[in-house]
Amino acid sequence: MIAGAQVSEPSRTSQQGIDLIKSFEGLELKAYYCASSILTIGYGHTQNVFEGQLITESDAEELLRKDLMWFEEQVSTIILPVLTQPEFDAIVSFAFNVGSSALANSTFTRRINNGEKKALCFQQEFPKWVNGSNGPLLGLVRRRNAEIKMATN
Repeated sequence: MIAGAQVSEPSRTSQQGIDLIKSFEGLELKAYYCASSILTIGYGHTQNVFEGQLITESDAEELLRKDLMWFEEQVSTIILPVLTQPEFDAIVSFAFNVGSSALANSTFTRRINNGEKKALCFQQEFPKWVNGSNGPLLGLVRRRNAEIKMATN
């Protein structure tokens, strides 16, 4: 590295990261209650959603991009080590799914911020976040595995 050069780190989710999130969130153009009983629309959007609400695919894309800005800022603030783009994308996907406060208070964050090997943190901590109210959910298992693969390959 050149002396005095600044390390550039990702601050926005790549298209691969967006595609990963979309693939697990799915697209719903009519408001519905998700597995956590939260009114949701588009690609997992939950703010100011009302029953019977309808949107277009273009609206869903715009809502996702706005939602991602919040999570990108949170990840950039919460996670201290410099991240590769795939690591950043995987953590944004994770935070988008579990929430930024869950990310902030997670053992994953404590470990990665303490300088432990990043790949090991992903591999050991992300699989712990797969449970619904009645135990592990296959969709969450698949999502965590995809996030781990993205971050560690």
